[in-house]
Amino acid sequence: MVFVFGRFLVYWAGSRHAYRHNAPAEPGDPAAFQWHLVIPCRDEEAVVTQTLDGLRAAAPEAHLWVIDDDSEDTTRDLVLAAADRDPRVHLVQRRRPHARIGKGAALNAAYREISAWLPPSADRSRVVIGVVDADGQLEPGTLGQVCNPKALGREDTGAVQIGVRMRNADDELPLPGRGRAANALARALVRMQDVEFRANNAGMQLLRRRTGSVGLGGNGQFVRLTALDSLTVEEGRAGRPWPERALLEDYESGLDLRLAGWRLTHVTETNVSQEGLISVRRFLTQRTRWAQGNMQCLRYTGRVLRSPHYTPAGKAEVMYTFLQPVVCVLLVLLLPLSLAITAAGLVLFPAETADFQLRYGPWMLLAFVLATLPMVFWGLAYRRHVHPDRSRLTGLLWGVLVWLYAYHLFVVATRAAARMLLGRNGWAKTRRNAEKVTVGAPTALES
Repeated sequence: MVFVFGRFLVYWAGSRHAYRHNAPAEPGDPAAFQWHLVIPCRDEEAVVTQTLDGLRAAAPEAHLWVIDDDSEDTTRDLVLAAADRDPRVHLVQRRRPHARIGKGAALNAAYREISAWLPPSADRSRVVIGVVDADGQLEPGTLGQVCNPKALGREDTGAVQIGVRMRNADDELPLPGRGRAANALARALVRMQDVEFRANNAGMQLLRRRTGSVGLGGNGQFVRLTALDSLTVEEGRAGRPWPERALLEDYESGLDLRLAGWRLTHVTETNVSQEGLISVRRFLTQRTRWAQGNMQCLRYTGRVLRSPHYTPAGKAEVMYTFLQPVVCVLLVLLLPLSLAITAAGLVLFPAETADFQLRYGPWMLLAFVLATLPMVFWGLAYRRHVHPDRSRLTGLLWGVLVWLYAYHLFVVATRAAARMLLGRNGWAKTRRNAEKVTVGAPTALES
């Protein structure tokens, strides 16, 4: 237990230091690159038109490639209508049985189409593929920040991950027509997701930037085309740089790029916005998939530890990330075990057990509280950097909520472990807030 809390505190301290001492970079020249933004879509009629309009406004020089993963709604028609108005909008059409088998397979289809579309004379080192969620919106000036001198402005940089924020974090009525309690819970859930990405995760990524182990996300990653090309030379991966049938194809692709010798970095000067989930059920479904995908990454352990491209600090950081859900599951299993041992002790050795609990129980509880209190810092840091107009008391409240919010990791890690034991490794799309019912029948990979 001491080791678990110790490793958490070391990681937290490193993230906090990196977050507090981040130095912004000057933007680069987007005209030096050719930009292709890829938007994977599956039954996204609720958001796709708004997304295309927003991306065109934020990145007028970019080509927009929408991957329709055999949608059963009007997604395809909406994209074709947009393509009629804008020659820089392209449709990548996928059909079952090759569709709906995971985001990695969809991204690989776009990679092949973009490669075929480019002229043979194209300088592929100057072609950048960005991945944006179907509800994603880039801030103006994003492309300039992605190619700044510390990011793609360096020729050894293979990929860049930008920050993520929840654009509905200030929505006062996320559930119109519902009561105060339901809306209060939804507001808190979205706010915690925003704090998580803009403070906690930002600190983690800045720490990773120092250790050389930056992770890529499913929304807001930008990859140099030659970096993707380098992954396709591996046996069995022709035309498939992204891992297929992986639950965390984004993070795994970052591992593959780093193992291939490419530098990855994180840019905090710009963000991609997305919808924060307002449903606890959908949130837990999404995070269970993430935790299960994290556990799948354990198969990279040997390659990372043997790689000359990871520093010792980078290897330690990757191992921390790999083992986080595993440690959560072990702690969940240890709780009933420790209670059972205590109960047995009270029956068999009542005096000695009671004396032990009175002597050491309060110290153990105090250690647990002190070990988790640092999570409160992220609420205060979020207020200072994102909402300086809010009171310090509000920041403290957000910090306490972050501390409580972090316990969802134990729930989703346990669910993920159970799914793996049952052989349930399928990928299921997280429904948007605007979707009232599930569109289409489940596929073989959904569960």
